[in-house]
Amino acid sequence: MSPYDPSAFEPFAVTVDLVVLTVRRHALCALAVRRGEPPFQGRWALPGGFVRPDEDLSAAAARELIEETGLCAHDPGAPAQANGAHLEQLGTYGDPKRDPRMRVVSVAHLALAPDLPAPRAGGDAHSARWAPVEALLNQGGYGREGEQAAPLAFDHAQILADGVERARSKIEYSSLATAFCPPEFTVGELRRVYEAVWGVVLDPRNFHRKVTGTPGFLVPTGGTTTRQGGRPAQLFRAGGATLLNPPMLRPEV
Repeated sequence: MSPYDPSAFEPFAVTVDLVVLTVRRHALCALAVRRGEPPFQGRWALPGGFVRPDEDLSAAAARELIEETGLCAHDPGAPAQANGAHLEQLGTYGDPKRDPRMRVVSVAHLALAPDLPAPRAGGDAHSARWAPVEALLNQGGYGREGEQAAPLAFDHAQILADGVERARSKIEYSSLATAFCPPEFTVGELRRVYEAVWGVVLDPRNFHRKVTGTPGFLVPTGGTTTRQGGRPAQLFRAGGATLLNPPMLRPEV
C-alpha cells in the first residue's frame, strides 16, 4: 500500500452558510445580505463565510451568527436567553461549480429566533434585510423595490428551501416552534408561529386544546399578558419535551 501523499489532492475551502429564520409581521422571514464584492456582486445571498483554520464547523457557524445578527447560539440544556437562537447543522453542499472562485464546500446551518430587529450589514455584505421566504424563493428571483429581480447567489435558493422545509417538518414532531417565541409567550403567539411557518390558518380552539394537552410541551408561568389586546392571556414557557407525542401534524393544503 503506497504512503498517503497530501499533494496528490487538490485543496478546497470550507464555508458555513446560515439560514436564519424568524417570524416578522406574521410572516416567515429569512436574513438576506446583498453582496458587496464579486462573485455575484449586487445579488442577494444568505449570510456566511469561510471557516478559519483553527475553527470547527459549529464554532464557525456560531461566530457568523453573532457577527451577522448579534445572536448567540442557544444551548438547549440551558434556560432560554433573550439574545439566544436555536442553531443546528442543516446539510452539506459541494457541487464543484457552486463557487466560481475555487472549489468550495459549504456546511449550511439553520438558526431560529424570535422576532428580530432590523439587521446590520457586516463583512462583505453591502446591505442586509429580513425578507419573506416566499419572496426570496420566487422563481423569478428576488429584488427590493426598484431593483431588477435575480436568483439568490451561489446555490443559496436550494439551501434556503431546504432550511425552510426542515423547520416546517421539525415543528410537527418537536418543540422547535418555541424557538421562534420569547421566553414567555401565549398560545395565540405560538399558533401564529405555526401559521407563519406552515403558511396555513389554524383553528384557535383546536390548536389550544392540542398544545396544552401535549405532555411536556408547554408549562404555565402563572402570569398573563394583554400585549395582544383584549382579555388577559395566560403565559407559558417551553416545557422539557423535545419530541411531541402526539405530533402536531401539518394540515393538508
